[in-house]
Amino acid sequence: MTHILQAQSVTKQFGGLLAVNAVTLNVPTESIFSIIGPNGAGKTTFFNCVTGFYKPERGTLLFDDKPLIGRRPDQITGLGVARTYQNIRLFNEMTAIENILVGQHHRLHAGVLGALFQLPRTQREERQALEEAYTLLEFVGLSGKGDVFAKNLPYGDQRRLEIARALACKPKLLLLDEPTAGMNPAETDDMMTFIRQLRDELQITILLIEHDMRLVMGVSEHIVVLDYGMKIAEGTPAEIQSNTRVIEAYLGRGSVFAND
Repeated sequence: MTHILQAQSVTKQFGGLLAVNAVTLNVPTESIFSIIGPNGAGKTTFFNCVTGFYKPERGTLLFDDKPLIGRRPDQITGLGVARTYQNIRLFNEMTAIENILVGQHHRLHAGVLGALFQLPRTQREERQALEEAYTLLEFVGLSGKGDVFAKNLPYGDQRRLEIARALACKPKLLLLDEPTAGMNPAETDDMMTFIRQLRDELQITILLIEHDMRLVMGVSEHIVVLDYGMKIAEGTPAEIQSNTRVIEAYLGRGSVFAND
């Protein structure tokens, strides 16, 4: 089994707070891998370490056997890592198709002169980028909504658009930070199906943070549980559901297992 992401003893500290404390995990290639835990457990901080927004004080992070620590976020994106955010971060005053085109930016090569004088190579590249953007729009279920401003899309469609923008980077690893936050049960069911489709049809690896345990247990092949920045459990959905330490961590703040 190959691993697309390898984290060894990753530690991130803010003052006296150990937000991520010596976390080790290995994400198999083309898997759906979830990181769960109560609020404040360090899940998003770990994502921020992987994507270059934070630099860990200790540990190593390898993506496709390439070190990530010390690289800028745009360099990590260029390697094949893309992400979405817990709070949707779209360009609200831009159309859906324009948002996706922004996601392609790091793959385009036209310079200022090419854009200014509309050189043939630049025109070809722009046409190809637009075609790919419309293909992605259709793939995520937003066909016909390319000219709609992002702010005017329904909430569930905004989530899908953010994923489309991330896919425009052509990632090998896609990090989804609470993709069903704020969704109703029907939208959550649709997202569960869509996450499987992302992995199966695009053959990419999904690394997921999610509080909806029904979704996590329904799509994940492997789960790591964090609490107070530390890894307290790891295993299959069945193993996690029966893990006493995991249940206790959640029961202290309202058991997600009791509610799902």
